[in-house]
Amino acid sequence: MTLLVDIRRQQGDFALDVTFDAPPGITVLFGRSGSGKTSVINAVAGLVQPDQGHISVAGRVLFDGQTNLPVHKRNLGYVFQDARLFPHLTVAQNLDYGRWFRPRALRRADRDKIVEMLGIGSILARRPAALSGGEKQRVAIGRALLSDPAMILADEPLAALDNERKAEILPYFERLRDELQVPILYVSHAPAEVARLATTVVVLDQGRVVRAGPATEVLSDPQVTPLGPTEAGAVLDATVTRHHDDGLTELLAGTLPLLVPQLQRDPGTQVRVRVEAQDVMLALYKPQGISALNAFPAVVRDIRIGTGPGALVQIEAGGNLLLARITRRSVTALGLAPGQPVFAVLKAVSVARD
Repeated sequence: MTLLVDIRRQQGDFALDVTFDAPPGITVLFGRSGSGKTSVINAVAGLVQPDQGHISVAGRVLFDGQTNLPVHKRNLGYVFQDARLFPHLTVAQNLDYGRWFRPRALRRADRDKIVEMLGIGSILARRPAALSGGEKQRVAIGRALLSDPAMILADEPLAALDNERKAEILPYFERLRDELQVPILYVSHAPAEVARLATTVVVLDQGRVVRAGPATEVLSDPQVTPLGPTEAGAVLDATVTRHHDDGLTELLAGTLPLLVPQLQRDPGTQVRVRVEAQDVMLALYKPQGISALNAFPAVVRDIRIGTGPGALVQIEAGGNLLLARITRRSVTALGLAPGQPVFAVLKAVSVARD
């Protein structure tokens, strides 16, 4: 199931001109505040009308020159920053609200499975006032899923939560991505969220798409740093291979072995690892006598020189693309250029990021 978006809209001095397609999985609209992310998701939802363009989900046209379906006919589930639950209804009644407007013959969502997946079976009799922020968001996700939507729209659904509640919710979005067939369009400006959840990333800047594609490719592109070089980092898909007696876990990303602090995952489990650019050092020769446990050969693929003292260097190692944030002086001193072999150095404690 694919979402196609090709829209233009003038909002005062802000011009939105966006084209992208979102394949199955979680497609994240990523960029600074004011880049147009919420405008795009609201246009897909039907909350705002583009001046011109086309929006369709799985071939069903939601908007074009002749069609502009109203919100209630788009068959989309929307999860807002705040849960927006009905305070006078119980959790069970909030969950069932969307189903009340769906013809019984078209109801496909398995209520029991969704309740189990979101871990909300024990709170069905409560009202929203008695729920934590994380519980409210899980109920909001369940309500959206039980409306049997063609797609879920999530506008920074974790923005109003503290770090503990965010950590509580993220695994549920991972389960939605991995276990259900409902695609999700997700708005975020948090790199850790994007790295953990995204199948596809669409980077927006000043109302335009500057890069779109698989998360592992987009996030490792040194020319695309929507939140600035200090937030740059790459994402690696890895497999847990073994646990060591000294508290370390060994991963294999492509053909690249990595040591990280122990993960509570069984060998063979697939994991995602975010490696921040500021945690990667480069050397011309293999380092000796250092405490960092991850030192591996790599090849320079691209260099972005910043306007200040910094630079971002894209390297390839073991079939993975990573970023290293170093100084312009270091680029010159090492004579770095595309195609040059180097060694990358990464502390084990720097790799294990949620």
